[in-house]
Parts: sequence; structure tokens; C-alpha cells
Amino acid sequence: MRPPLRIAVLECDTPPDKINTKYGGYVGVFTSLLHESTKALRQSDRLDPESGLDITGWDVVTAQEYPKLEDVDALLLTGSKHNAFDNYPWIVKLVEYTRNAIESSRIKILGICFGHQIIGRALGAKIGRSDIGWEVAVCDVDLTEKGKELFGREKLRIQQMHQDFVFDYPSNVISLGTSPRCAMQGMYLPGRFITVQGHPEFTEEIVTEVVTLRTKAGVFSKEQSEDFLERAKNQHDGIAIGIVFLKFLLDA
Repeated sequence: MRPPLRIAVLECDTPPDKINTKYGGYVGVFTSLLHESTKALRQSDRLDPESGLDITGWDVVTAQEYPKLEDVDALLLTGSKHNAFDNYPWIVKLVEYTRNAIESSRIKILGICFGHQIIGRALGAKIGRSDIGWEVAVCDVDLTEKGKELFGREKLRIQQMHQDFVFDYPSNVISLGTSPRCAMQGMYLPGRFITVQGHPEFTEEIVTEVVTLRTKAGVFSKEQSEDFLERAKNQHDGIAIGIVFLKFLLDA
């Protein structure tokens, strides 16, 4: 049996208190997604549902701690309330570390929302604020031909929570999908990385908590909040996306 996949989750933020208490950080949220995806993959000969994953969490914001690249097989860059285009020291350090990981011939990378944007920035793409506004809760993503091939469907339904995006694709990077509010919904570079702008790890509970808190803080209007909370209940393809992530990590 193959050794466990060593996945380092680079935690680029801390969840709201209620979610943090339940899961123990975003590493816990992603551990839940990846374990459920491992069961749904149904390939125990390739990835044992009980022992096939060795997932560790790394606080890259406050502690600014990172794994040695030789000690892991894959990196997962999480979402964040922070802006991927800012130049705070921890963000600059994350961009440089990500660039080094991409240049490695062995490490594979998964990028989620902010993580998707950091990978784009590491490759020289422009990151910025959308002039259309927020994309939140379950939304449809129209897949490209490569996206359809990888995900095995015409569209993706995925939880969203962003107002920033990657303006253009770096050279040699394959587009995976688009939506009316965001043209760059995913990036793919064979053997190197796969990213999504949305949040396959988000559940209705997580989106509801974030929307509720941001509505109270005045970020979302009452009308926006009602729309987001209603669509947060819709079915989405989080597990299916998790399965694609695992297949990507397992393939030589």
C-alpha cells in the first residue's frame, strides 16, 4: 500500500468563532472535505479512507510558519478575508514560497479562493477588486473543455465568497471555467496545480455564519443577505471537486 499523501494546509485566515470551535481552523474544514472525498472516491487500493491522508495545518499569517517542501507532497492554500494583492510581509512571503513550490518538480498545489489568487500573483497575474461586486453562496460555473474533462460535467455548482479576482491567466495556464461575475474561476497547470475561485469546502452552515456576521457588520445589505442565505441551501459539487483534487494529487 502506498504511503499517506502528505498535504500541508497553509491557513491564510481563521474561521469565524463558531466554525473555528467546531472544526479547529480551516485545516479542520479541509480535512473534513478531503476525508469525505476520499470515501466518495472509492479507490481504497490507491487511497485508504482511514489512513491515506496525512494533513497538517500551518499558520502563515501570524506565526508565518511553513513546511519544508521536501517534507510534503502537496500544498493547499486556503481562502481568506485578506486581499491577495496587498503587500503585507506575510502575504509577500506567501507569494514567494508559492512561487518556489510551483518551480519545484515534485510539489503539487491546490488553491482555493484567496489561494487561487495567490497562485495567480506568484505567476505574475494582476489581482484586484471586481467592479461588479460580491459573488456569494452557490453559483453556477460554466466549464471550459478542460474543465468539463477534469470534472466530468458541463457546469459546476460551488459555494462562493469573494469580491476579488484574477484579472488574466498567466502564460501556459489552462482556464477551467467562468461565471457572469468572474471570468477566471479556475486554473490548471498539469502536474503543478489546480485552483478554484469558489469554496468546495464551504457548507451551508459555514456560508450562513459568514453571511450573517458580514450583514451585521454592514458589508451586505438586507436584500443581499436574504438572497445569499437562500442560495447557500442549494446543492453543490464540493465533494465532486474534492475527488478531482485527490485524483490530481494521486496521478504521477
